[in-house]
Amino acid sequence: MRVRPTGPIVPSSNIQGNALIVVIAIMAFLACLTLGAVSMVRSTAASWESQISREITIQIKPDDNLDMEKTLASARDIALSFVGTKSGQIVDEAATARLLEPWLGAGLDIKELPVPRLVIITIDETHPPDFEAMRSLLKAQIPQATLDDHRTWVDRLVSMAHTTVLIGTGVLLLVFTAMVLTVVFATRGALSGNRHIVEVLHFVGAESTFVANEFQKHFLKISLKGSAAGSALAALFFATAGVLQSRTIATPQTDQATALFGTFSVGALGYVGILATMIIIALLTTLTARFTVMRTIYEIDLIRSDPGRTDTVQN
Repeated sequence: MRVRPTGPIVPSSNIQGNALIVVIAIMAFLACLTLGAVSMVRSTAASWESQISREITIQIKPDDNLDMEKTLASARDIALSFVGTKSGQIVDEAATARLLEPWLGAGLDIKELPVPRLVIITIDETHPPDFEAMRSLLKAQIPQATLDDHRTWVDRLVSMAHTTVLIGTGVLLLVFTAMVLTVVFATRGALSGNRHIVEVLHFVGAESTFVANEFQKHFLKISLKGSAAGSALAALFFATAGVLQSRTIATPQTDQATALFGTFSVGALGYVGILATMIIIALLTTLTARFTVMRTIYEIDLIRSDPGRTDTVQN
């Protein structure tokens, strides 16, 4: 005697399921894209902060009867006398002209303009020198000297990184909230189409957990397909952007984009974050579906015990 195999309570493939897969894929793509962008900006800001923290700048303003080359060497020696400094480099006239070339054009004669000269001092990030004492000593011995330790820029970069993280976190929360609401409505739609089956199973003795598990399996498959597709597209986007950037690294457009945003490669941790986002989306979808089913069965029991409360429950 052959027993016909039982079918699932919720059809494995229907219009609602396919549409939900597309919605979850889009939201997973946006979530992974936001996560990768936040990670990229944070790494770029950290790189800027590290580069700025490794160096300080001494600016010497030109003055009458001032031997600029001798003054530059004296300022460098004073700075290197402090513990926590590693090396000093005097920016020569040719390098200074190249720095001003985008604004003043090529062929600039530095000697004809009162252009300040720079001394770049490399410092130990872990044990920096006493900047206030260095600034006071330089001011006392070289009145035309000004020390810039870049603390203002570092503080701005840290604030920018924190703001970016907060904005990215807010976008992620909005995406997850929209996804949860979408799953709630999709689950209720699936329940509405199969409500008579759920009611019959529930009335003949099927436990709530059995019905909830059936819907949970159904939406787990849907969420895994959608989140995997969206996450794969996000990973492909970052990989493609990284390859294109590496091939056009010598062009002015790519150099400017790299200076502002860094490389478009999210690294191994970024791809791990994309995988974690996919898993979180699948878990959120599954838990939301289970909660919605249990809530609907509770409403069925409530209506069964008191038919007069039908309108209240549906609203």
